[in-house]
Amino acid sequence: MTVTLITGGSAGIGAATARQLMSLGQHVAVTGRRADRLDRFGTDNPDALTLVSDSAVPAEVQAAVDSTVAKFGRLDNVVANAGYATHDGLDDGDPDAWRDMVLTNVLGPAALIRAALPHLAAARGRIVLVGSVAGLLHTPGNIYGATKWALTGLAGNTRQLVSAQGVGVTLVSPGGTDTDFFDPIGGAPADRPGGYLTAEQVAASIVWALIQPEGVDISTITMRRVGSPV
Repeated sequence: MTVTLITGGSAGIGAATARQLMSLGQHVAVTGRRADRLDRFGTDNPDALTLVSDSAVPAEVQAAVDSTVAKFGRLDNVVANAGYATHDGLDDGDPDAWRDMVLTNVLGPAALIRAALPHLAAARGRIVLVGSVAGLLHTPGNIYGATKWALTGLAGNTRQLVSAQGVGVTLVSPGGTDTDFFDPIGGAPADRPGGYLTAEQVAASIVWALIQPEGVDISTITMRRVGSPV
């Protein structure tokens, strides 16, 4: 039975990915920082293992990997989905908030790869990193975008490290997606040209990458809502 660990899995893209994988009969563990949201997810999805874990803290990431393996006996895939944005810029932003964002968006995925790699190599499994089109296009003063550029680089560097071990690496870079990402600014802006992807649509691409035949590495997926200019 395939086992997948998803960080930031209590809501949004992570939760949608977990639900779709469970519908395929897979075992899923999800992490999140907020116990209340994890409890709600666990109530709605009792077959999932829910783990309170801060992706910005490597020891907690390691503990989540260890707990997943202890529960299910193996770990085949990881999805580094946890992340957030401060929605401010280089010229007017809060550097203290940037620190937390960099730790979550960059250190978190790196710590997950390090902790999970021995298990993934044994399973010849897969790593999915949830990036953003903000990590492919330059935008004025965008610190969040800089963290996603780092994730783009991490995906390529990880692929060179692990491909000889039979581990696949996929970078999924969605455009604007209607999730709680926009909650700090009062919700998704209504005037976005082309509109927004849904969490379920992004999750479907993640799941597609995860269920490819052994030996097939889907390196990058860039997805946008039809009509979106970026």
